[in-house]
Amino acid sequence: MELRHLRCFIAVAKELHFARAAERLNIEQSPLSRTIKELESELGTQLFERTSRGTRLTWAGEVLTEDARRVFTTLDQARANVQAAASGYRGMLRIALSDGIVAQRLATLLAQCRLEEPEVEIRLFEVPLSHQAKGLRNDLYDAGFSRSDEGCDGMYSQAVWHDPLIVALPARHPLLVCKQLPLEKVLKYPLILCHPENCEGHYKQIERLLRAVETQPVIAEHASSHDVMFALIAAGYGLGLACEAQVRAYHNPDVVSRPIDGGPLMLTTYLLRPDNEPSVQLGRFIQRATLAGDGALAR
Repeated sequence: MELRHLRCFIAVAKELHFARAAERLNIEQSPLSRTIKELESELGTQLFERTSRGTRLTWAGEVLTEDARRVFTTLDQARANVQAAASGYRGMLRIALSDGIVAQRLATLLAQCRLEEPEVEIRLFEVPLSHQAKGLRNDLYDAGFSRSDEGCDGMYSQAVWHDPLIVALPARHPLLVCKQLPLEKVLKYPLILCHPENCEGHYKQIERLLRAVETQPVIAEHASSHDVMFALIAAGYGLGLACEAQVRAYHNPDVVSRPIDGGPLMLTTYLLRPDNEPSVQLGRFIQRATLAGDGALAR
């Protein structure tokens, strides 16, 4: 099995169409078909089912897809490691980010890392939480930040950051007469929430909070990101629940925040990593992340 076999296989697995895959690879369809047949012959199993209705992966093909992608991810990381070493770096940390974590926290942490250990490269990967957990198990990432530690069996999790949860409202909303808003009042209006697949951990924490209130919320929209959520709020489509820091970072006078009555309610950010002894570099990174949560780095 050679890399060219896997490269051709990935193209067909993505397109599920031999002609489009050949075009994607800038080759003719007949050599592509031969390459796939060579791969199937070597593995002793069929990877694709070809019918009059189209092409689809067999179960063996689905398994190979995951492994082949992991091979190319490892190759990309090897290339990046060599380039980083050539540029003068003496180490690298691969950090996954999920759930739209607070940018100010991350910026403070990265600035401190750059100040104290400029020879250590930090590579960031924005991925869904499910991909982060899989990547941590498969040694694609050294650690990650998420708004949830659920579904991360075998991982070590540590709550590092706690940010006040507020209500985000359009600038001319009638509830702005209140300095603090009871959740029961908020839930009389439609809500704009981040999509549960894109911001899984964030969504779970908000959902847990809403389940504790008797009033049934009306979800007007699931936004693909926090920026889209704030844009919809500014346009008057509904109210949102978010971190105060995220509202400030949005810099839009048409979105105003109010604290929740009976608070402060907090959104928690977790640092996830494999449940083993961290490297010296990762250990120092975790220590700085904890200090960023305490506010010590910002002073």
